[in-house]
Amino acid sequence: MTYLKSITSLAAAALFVFAGAHRAAGQSLSQRVSDVRDGSVRITFNVKPGICGQGNSIRRDGGSTNWGNDQSQDVEWEGNCYSGPGRLVLDRQSGETVALRFYVGGRWRPRAGVTDLGMISAPEVASYLTTIAQTANGRLAGKAIFPATLVDSANVWPAFLRLARDQSRPQEPRKQAVFWLGQAAGDSATVHLTSLASDDDVDREVRKQAVFALSQRPASEGVPALISIAKSNRDPELRKNALFWLGQSNDPRAIDLFEELILRK
Repeated sequence: MTYLKSITSLAAAALFVFAGAHRAAGQSLSQRVSDVRDGSVRITFNVKPGICGQGNSIRRDGGSTNWGNDQSQDVEWEGNCYSGPGRLVLDRQSGETVALRFYVGGRWRPRAGVTDLGMISAPEVASYLTTIAQTANGRLAGKAIFPATLVDSANVWPAFLRLARDQSRPQEPRKQAVFWLGQAAGDSATVHLTSLASDDDVDREVRKQAVFALSQRPASEGVPALISIAKSNRDPELRKNALFWLGQSNDPRAIDLFEELILRK
């Protein structure tokens, strides 16, 4: 009888574990995060090629970004720059996400009070981060944008362009969207940034951020766009901003524009 009870208990436990795993597999990432009321949630995912991380530094295409996390609490590194994976940590309090940290490479440190969701598909992570950027408070929303730009096989530019134009959202995530996508979105970014800078329905600070983002684009794209803004934008402060960044470019086309404007007076 004792033997049969043991077998029955083991079978019930196995069924419980299987049912829990099956339920988790059928849930969205958002639902699985929401199931954690208090503590930290860890998510692992693939990042785009050419990205690596070590300590607080994340490198991409020869450039480096200091993400500013306290690495000691989540991740540790033992060697040179790791090419992945991406690691996301969400701190939860009373059923709400209150903080977000992001890393590339390394390995998780053992830590109590952590729920590890394992490897999540890149498109689902990108969608989840985009939702945070579009709906969370200003600081948390802003922190979600940079990681989203590095998720593999994901095009977040259309969503973040809509965010930049959304006057109902706090200014912080909107400016972050303009800045990071100006860095990462590729050739199409210049067209969209130029359009954003010229949109009178977007508040001035976000349009100024678009002008700055254009100054960070390759000169072959950014300089002509800045010249166009300096010549024809209806906002004198935006024109002044464009001229300032052209002055930092040391580009011969900028000198030609300055000459033209001076001789016109």
